[in-house]
Amino acid sequence: MLREKLKNHNLILASGSPRRHYFFKELDLDFTVDVRSVAEVYDTTLKEAEITDYLSKLKASVFTDLKKSDILVTSDTIVWKDGKPLEKAKNEAAAKTMLRDLSGEMHEVFTSVCFTGKGFQEVVNDRTRVWFKALTEEEIDYYIKTCKPFDKAGSYGVQEWLGYIGIEKLEGCYFNVMGMPTRLVYKTLLEISQR
Repeated sequence: MLREKLKNHNLILASGSPRRHYFFKELDLDFTVDVRSVAEVYDTTLKEAEITDYLSKLKASVFTDLKKSDILVTSDTIVWKDGKPLEKAKNEAAAKTMLRDLSGEMHEVFTSVCFTGKGFQEVVNDRTRVWFKALTEEEIDYYIKTCKPFDKAGSYGVQEWLGYIGIEKLEGCYFNVMGMPTRLVYKTLLEISQR
C-alpha cells in the first residue's frame, strides 16, 4: 500500500542495522541502503529524546547530494536510566556494568527517526518504558558470551535471549525498543507521500 504511494520517491535508509532493514522490508517498502560515517558527538546537556533527535539529524547532515525525489531516513536509539544515556558497550566489562545497572529496574528507550528531503526535514520520536527482572551474574555472563550485544544501546536486544527471560513489562511500543517506532515511520511516510 505505502510502496505504491511512494512510487515517485526514492527511499534511502541510512542505517547499517539489520533490524531497521528488516522493519523496512516488513513494511513492504522499496528502499536502498546508504550508510555514511559521522562522528556521533552531542552536547552533554541534551537529555532523553533531545539526544536521539539531534543524532538522527546529524546523521542526515552528511547527505548533501539529495535529489528532488529522495526521502532520506536516519535514526538513533538510546537507553536512558537515572538521568543518563546508556549507549553501546565498548567491551565485555562495560556490557556487564550496564546489564547489572538495568537488572531489577525500569529504564526508558528513546528512538528518533529523521526524514529529510529537498526543502524539508521532519523528526519523530518515541519512548518506551522497560522493566527488567533481577538478573543473575550467570544470566548476564551467558547472554554476553552467546549474543555479544556490543552493537546495541544499553547492551541488550529485546528480541534476543535476555529479552525473552528478563523483561517483566513494557509500556509503549515494543518495536521502538528494537530501534524503530514502526507506526510513526508508516504514518510520517504516508503524510510525506500525500504532499
